[in-house]
Amino acid sequence: MLVRKRHPTAADLGLTAEEARLLRPLSTPWRIQEFLVGLSANFEDQGDTLRSVRGVLRHRRAHCIEAAFTAACALWLHGEPPLLMDLVAKGDSDHVIALFRRNGCWGAISKSNHVWLRWRDPVYRNLRELAMSYFHEYANDDRRKTLRTHSDAVDLRQFDIEDWVTNEDDCWDVGAALDDAPHHRLITPAQTRTLMPRDDMEMRADDLVQYESADRKRARRY
Repeated sequence: MLVRKRHPTAADLGLTAEEARLLRPLSTPWRIQEFLVGLSANFEDQGDTLRSVRGVLRHRRAHCIEAAFTAACALWLHGEPPLLMDLVAKGDSDHVIALFRRNGCWGAISKSNHVWLRWRDPVYRNLRELAMSYFHEYANDDRRKTLRTHSDAVDLRQFDIEDWVTNEDDCWDVGAALDDAPHHRLITPAQTRTLMPRDDMEMRADDLVQYESADRKRARRY
């Protein structure tokens, strides 16, 4: 079912009383971010997942796009559009963030195992500026800076709520739609060739993570 309301009720979104109880207090982007940080990390130990908002609230764990679904739903429940942006890296994991605006500027709600890829205050004039704020620290284990493109803002109101809010299965179709959204290059090929690798100090700082996994290398991906 498509829901187009600017300020839907919990019932409009198909939320249960318990789900609504968890999301209603998240009335600001700051509170949403704190809630997501408090969730455990989903390291997909049993295989790849793309859980809906319902799945996240049930399991109390999430990776970045699952957390972005949850943030977008909470924003929408409080009268803000449910917008996501896809950040695409070369030879590295992509990252998905939930978008919000204050005083005409963009900010982001984001779950990551690293401090580098989390919250962004709403001080960015456009989506390119916001995406570039992730550029320097977005790097792989080979010290290479990997972020290359960002998507347009994707409004989740174009999808049925059964596709990403209440889905009992994985939300692969919505994930594919994010991949297919128009993306914009952040740097040129010439600039790519002159990027400085991260140094030893930066790599040591990158070892600071919030959530530990039995597979340390896997833990670094989020």
